[in-house]
Amino acid sequence: MPAVRTPLVTVILPAKDAAPYIGTTLETLTRQFADRAALKLVAIDDGSTDGTGEIMRAHAERFAHAEVLSNPRPVGLATARNQGLGHVEGEAFCFIDGDDWMQPRRLEVLAERLRDLDCDFLRTDHVRVTGAKRSLVRAPFAWRGAVVSPRDAILPADDTTMVDYPYAWAGIFHRRVIDRGLAVFDDGLFTAEDRPWIWRLHLHAKSFSVVDAPALLYRRGLSTSLSQVRDRRQLDFTRALSAVLDTVEQDAEADRFLPKAVWTVLALSSHHLVRSRRMAPPLRRDMRLAIRDLLARLPQGQASEALARLDGPRRRVLARSLRRAGRAA
Repeated sequence: MPAVRTPLVTVILPAKDAAPYIGTTLETLTRQFADRAALKLVAIDDGSTDGTGEIMRAHAERFAHAEVLSNPRPVGLATARNQGLGHVEGEAFCFIDGDDWMQPRRLEVLAERLRDLDCDFLRTDHVRVTGAKRSLVRAPFAWRGAVVSPRDAILPADDTTMVDYPYAWAGIFHRRVIDRGLAVFDDGLFTAEDRPWIWRLHLHAKSFSVVDAPALLYRRGLSTSLSQVRDRRQLDFTRALSAVLDTVEQDAEADRFLPKAVWTVLALSSHHLVRSRRMAPPLRRDMRLAIRDLLARLPQGQASEALARLDGPRRRVLARSLRRAGRAA
């Protein structure tokens, strides 16, 4: 029997309690290449209790290259993705979550474009699925198919840019991103894990492009999604944004990019302050204290300038926390 060739693309698939959806995810991965040996599956069962791991193992038999890793207790999406990075084979890799799926030949198209453009990573649009509704979400970069420096896609500070499009699954990455240490997530983050990751990628990778490809479909609003759950894991967003500030402050062009990081901290803090109103009182208090500590890190002048550029509702939400952060500082 001839030896199976090395895969072209490794797909990293972490999931926790995704049994209702992960069969669809895995089925669509079998339709990415005419030759299934071109794809390696690395699936991580992150402490599931609903049979997700069993579904992963059953489907793994359909792939020429597959590994299923199991965590006895959940370690979170960031750490689970890092586990998968240690098993990448081939020249490219990508991520997918256990409740999303891909149109056929998406990875074949992306692998070919990555090779032709010879850049560090590619980003794509995606389709947001909310119940029966589907909507196209565009990657916020106008120049399609152009290879550019990722730094050139970070600004302007007060507009939506590629660091505001942090979805790890919205693209494909050359293996050299791993070799340069740019693929790793901050271990232990249960939410907003993509935020420091996307900033490091755009500050330190050499080249990227936004391209068109068959869609990835992202399910939004599921009751099991961490974005819908209001528990202590939501506090990790302040750790994630603090890591963003650390990364930007250490950069040689910190003065250029810090206004964008400050604007991002304020915008996301406003969002989480509003969400905290529906949390249990002890968690709401801890969330507000964590946000206050995060805001106290911001340079006062830049925070004031960024606040002035936010809309009225967000300014009002942030005003009290910023006053208290100023007194704490």
